[in-house]
Amino acid sequence: MAGAGHPLVGRVGDTVAAVRSLFEEHWPTSAALWLRGGRPPAAGELVTNPAYADTLRRLVEAGQAAGADREAQIEAARRAWSTGFVAEAIDAFSRRPFQDSSGRPHAGLVTGDDLAAYSASWETPATLDWHGYSVAKTGFWGQGPVLLQSLATLDALDDPGAYDPGTAAGIHAQVEALKLAFADREAWYGDGVDVPAKALLSPQYARERAALIGDRASAELRPGRPDGAQPRLPAHVGPGVARRTGPTDATTGEPTVQSDGVTRGDTCHVDVVDRWGNMISATPSGGWLQSSPTIPELGFPLGSRLQMFWLEEGLASSLAPGRRPRTTLSPTMVHRDGEPVLACGTPGGDQQDQWQLPFLLRHLVGGQSLQEAIDAPAWHTLSLPGSFYPRDMEPGVLVVEDRFDEGVLAALRAYGHEVRVTDGWSLGRLCAVTRDPTTGVLAAGANPRGMQGYACGR
Repeated sequence: MAGAGHPLVGRVGDTVAAVRSLFEEHWPTSAALWLRGGRPPAAGELVTNPAYADTLRRLVEAGQAAGADREAQIEAARRAWSTGFVAEAIDAFSRRPFQDSSGRPHAGLVTGDDLAAYSASWETPATLDWHGYSVAKTGFWGQGPVLLQSLATLDALDDPGAYDPGTAAGIHAQVEALKLAFADREAWYGDGVDVPAKALLSPQYARERAALIGDRASAELRPGRPDGAQPRLPAHVGPGVARRTGPTDATTGEPTVQSDGVTRGDTCHVDVVDRWGNMISATPSGGWLQSSPTIPELGFPLGSRLQMFWLEEGLASSLAPGRRPRTTLSPTMVHRDGEPVLACGTPGGDQQDQWQLPFLLRHLVGGQSLQEAIDAPAWHTLSLPGSFYPRDMEPGVLVVEDRFDEGVLAALRAYGHEVRVTDGWSLGRLCAVTRDPTTGVLAAGANPRGMQGYACGR
């Protein structure tokens, strides 16, 4: 596809148009790829990326040169990436200064040594046993356990109505549970730190957090005290910090969706299941064409997830050598009786787990099909510190699709939520796959919003 070309979705061309002057004046390597003929690509235009195609071919060739053993081939391809031609190109390119959002040129941060020092590995996920299922997420270095904490808190309310994402009472309970979990994300989640993971997912802590949920929407950021520990929040999101406006520079901030659901670009998510029950849930996002210049020899830009670190020292997600940024990337897998039965996920930055929570409640508790649960009216709260510049927080704001009944909206306002109504098909980018271990039947569902998600089988 990279070599022969593929038709481009229109929003890519729109993004290129937004940063056209930057490419033309300061990022010539990106201009060479995305402004062929001196213009942004049109919707449906066949676009090729020969350099990226060559990168993929060279990785395959490096593997094939290692012999017939599959694992030896994979390791050889990984070496070509981390210590071979890919690492060499990244190291050389990172030393070149390019203008960034500061308005001044700076060299990059990633070196060949960084690539050589890192190797992807197997990790034990964070899990929660819930309603006969085991829900698995990334560890506490990422955002994923927010979903687990929210599910545990809802259980601790001991109210069946709290599980319904279509009623005002259910939405209120779920939003307040999410706010509490996201507050803990700010105080406790991070890579390379001693996260009180067991306490954060304990039934006792869930009961403590559930006791904070009343009949009024909270506008406060309320991290908890797992095992009695004192939480620490960044000064930027502490009490009294004024509300800020979003970025106007298209190269900065969240590349996915605006707070009202309008698409600015998109993270990628894919779920796959095969007849034998092997499942993948992946959210492989990090390099955006508008936020980092293209490496000409490789055909792609470096990622810019490093923006998610704090430069304030002593926080769970402070910048430090060897740490991974606390990303919003949050795929989900669900097991039952030790067998994988569901994989799901979505683009959407801080909204990823907010959109997955009601989906899982609708499907696993409410009994809706995958497609019904995905298509149902969606919502999310902005009452949490954003993970992207300018790290905005809009206390008490709840964004909802206009397909909700007016009675539901009125009741949410009565709870004290600042309800912001948006287009009826704008929130959420979910997709999901399932396999019934008893029958072997496979199923899939995909989001119609944005007209880019698809469910297919063979």
